[in-house]
Amino acid sequence: MRLVVALGGNALMPRGEKPDPHSERKQVRMAVSALSNIVASNETVISHGNGPQVGLLAIERGASTGGAPYPLDLLDAETEGMLGYVIQQEIDNVLEPPARSVALVTQVEVDPHDPAFSLPTKPIGPVYQLAQTRTLADDFGWTFTADGDGYRRTVASPEPQQIIEIEIIRQLLAMNVTVICAGGGGVPVIQQPGGALLGIEAVIDKDLASALLGVEVGAQVLMLLTDVDAVYEAWDEPDARAIKLIGPAEARRYEFAAGSMAPKVEAACRFVEQTGGRALIGKLDDAAMLLRGEAGTTVIDSEIKTWWPAPR
Repeated sequence: MRLVVALGGNALMPRGEKPDPHSERKQVRMAVSALSNIVASNETVISHGNGPQVGLLAIERGASTGGAPYPLDLLDAETEGMLGYVIQQEIDNVLEPPARSVALVTQVEVDPHDPAFSLPTKPIGPVYQLAQTRTLADDFGWTFTADGDGYRRTVASPEPQQIIEIEIIRQLLAMNVTVICAGGGGVPVIQQPGGALLGIEAVIDKDLASALLGVEVGAQVLMLLTDVDAVYEAWDEPDARAIKLIGPAEARRYEFAAGSMAPKVEAACRFVEQTGGRALIGKLDDAAMLLRGEAGTTVIDSEIKTWWPAPR
């Protein structure tokens, strides 16, 4: 099969853990181990989150220069290259020659008039305490939203319109190359009069970009891997139930957390509606079981809805 596998930022970096080279390498190695059989047996495109890394780099670059942080498009490119390199190396270490992988810094076009630019909702970076957010808001004009017991920076997350390098990705897949691309949703760019591209301050949602990627490469399966074992009805409530199988129309009747499960469900629905394929949402460790329908949530083009037996 041809698959797009989206590795969530929280799957690659556990919540509350500060990104560093050793922990990132360890988490990527574990992720590749969970995916090795899937990658070896299928035509695979891998995307990944970058929320923890891009937020931290924004602070580090600002501190090192003594001025404003680097623009987000540059930080998106930096984290996409950094994480892509590590994922590529770990995949090449487990694949049997002559199979290879390649990491591609990917530009994704967005609409400069997207309403998301006036309503930042995408959480990035570490969790802060309230006093820290006030200082950062004063210094850099950042906005924040509650995340558990703390707060995270929020940035604009416009809709992905077009993957600039899509033809290159198709060619690489045709050559039996595993492609790592659209990391962090890709680098957001806008098209200027005359066709020139220009980066813009934003972070594209990785799941929505992965759904677009799946449609454009003709994938049969979209896998959205995170640190939660399934999509839940009434999440965090005593009567919460893990959804096993659901169709797009039924899935959209639920309200899910913005910046967390909501974009995953929306991405799954878009992919299924446009391809007739399957979208899978679940835990990275359960990747093989997800593909077999033995874990997680499967979204298919149907009006069916079933739940996993409690407890999950």
